[in-house]
Amino acid sequence: MRDATLSPVSAEVTALQALAWVVTDQDRAMRFLALTGCDSETLRRRAGEADVLGAVLDFLLDDEASLLAFADEVDLPAQSVALARFALPGALRR
Repeated sequence: MRDATLSPVSAEVTALQALAWVVTDQDRAMRFLALTGCDSETLRRRAGEADVLGAVLDFLLDDEASLLAFADEVDLPAQSVALARFALPGALRR
């Protein structure tokens, strides 16, 4: 898995799935907005931008329970979220 990579397009798809999953739960969405300092209108307007998509993936990677729930919901290995994050701009290797 160390040498595995995702294309930027696949990473964006994963991040958009993650964003959709985050906003389906009001408490989770409010926590995301509070942590990012973003409001719902800005999130709607900038949803496809790389920095927002990266923030969504960071949000999941910082909370193992959410990460595992998302991965289970969309039937992806949890490691795919980290690979997606690394494929987007601004990623820091953890």
